[in-house]
Amino acid sequence: MLDKIFKIIDEHFDEMVEIRRYLHQYPEVSFEEYKTAEYIADFYKSLNIPYKKNVGGNGVIATLKGKKPGKTVALRADFDALPIQDEKDVPYKSKNPGAMHACGHDGHTATLLVLAKVMQQYQDELPGTIVFLHQHAEEIPPGGAKDIVQSGKLDHVDAVFGNHLWTLTPFGHIETRKGAFMAGTDRFEITIKGRGGHGAYPHVTKDAIVIGSEVVSQLQNIISRKIDPLKTAVITVGIFEAGTSFNVIAEEAKLTGTVRYLDSDVQQVVRGEMERVVKGICEANGADYELDYFVGYPPLVNHEAETEVVFEAASKVKEIKEAVEVNPQMGGEDFAYYVQEKPGAFFFTGAQKETDNYPHHHPKFDFDERAMPIAAKMLISAYFTYQEKNNK
Repeated sequence: MLDKIFKIIDEHFDEMVEIRRYLHQYPEVSFEEYKTAEYIADFYKSLNIPYKKNVGGNGVIATLKGKKPGKTVALRADFDALPIQDEKDVPYKSKNPGAMHACGHDGHTATLLVLAKVMQQYQDELPGTIVFLHQHAEEIPPGGAKDIVQSGKLDHVDAVFGNHLWTLTPFGHIETRKGAFMAGTDRFEITIKGRGGHGAYPHVTKDAIVIGSEVVSQLQNIISRKIDPLKTAVITVGIFEAGTSFNVIAEEAKLTGTVRYLDSDVQQVVRGEMERVVKGICEANGADYELDYFVGYPPLVNHEAETEVVFEAASKVKEIKEAVEVNPQMGGEDFAYYVQEKPGAFFFTGAQKETDNYPHHHPKFDFDERAMPIAAKMLISAYFTYQEKNNK
């Protein structure tokens, strides 16, 4: 049956592209995806597939119940965009200023919608139930996944699988990993409060820029000197705001950044050491400070058995040249909340373009659209493989 399903998926490629390009032209950023959610709901309404709107916010969940006994498996796609100005010169360029699908979520949505349309034709032969999980707000913590989980609408689900079209992975390749696959992602804000003054008289000031610069430098020593070299962590200061004029010593400096980790013990070490470093430097310079640490998404930890399902599923898709286990990624994903609650696995589907391939979150980001039917085949292959392994 899979071969027949794969064939029909290929026949719907043009529809996938049409949906994806429509969504690409009308992106909505995290927590503001009202029209996108309505578009998704209307699609299921037109198919007469039962669905629920406003799940955990703007989430949409549709359910296709098969006529044969089996497990209930959720297949997830996110649909929010980023606050980025689209700089591509293509007919489907974003028409919403300052918003862009710069991470492939439009492709995820098109993939899952068309897959639902295809699978409706096989409802009588379907073992178990497919839950088409369309999630809002993946890009910005607290994200949409946590609220969807807390809504209770997935309590009946036995397993969950998710895919990301990934332009860092060659077309025709699948990448995943057992265990910790993607990092926990926290955010911090540090405010240095010194004493401003005339640039010609630094000795009567407490220069917030100099103090802040020392903080930035010493934060990196946490990684190199306080974390086990066999473990992984990242501290990045992405914003350094200070000063008002070339001849004025800044009274205040604000540092904003991110912490990435794969192990909760490492997270706690980093958090404690950050407080110690900032406090020590500020006290040594006679300055005050505020440190606000915001816990974001937890690490995405794939379940071993479900990761094996992904590899086995990949072996059934002829377009896939290779499915490999890769090193953990320091990017974050709120799919982590699903696999905290349910067995499941997340994987990358290679979507690298042959030319003009830009990274995710770049204003010229795009992906090889031929990856969408491969992603659809992977998701439904994982569904059937999971059923085979768990309905004995």
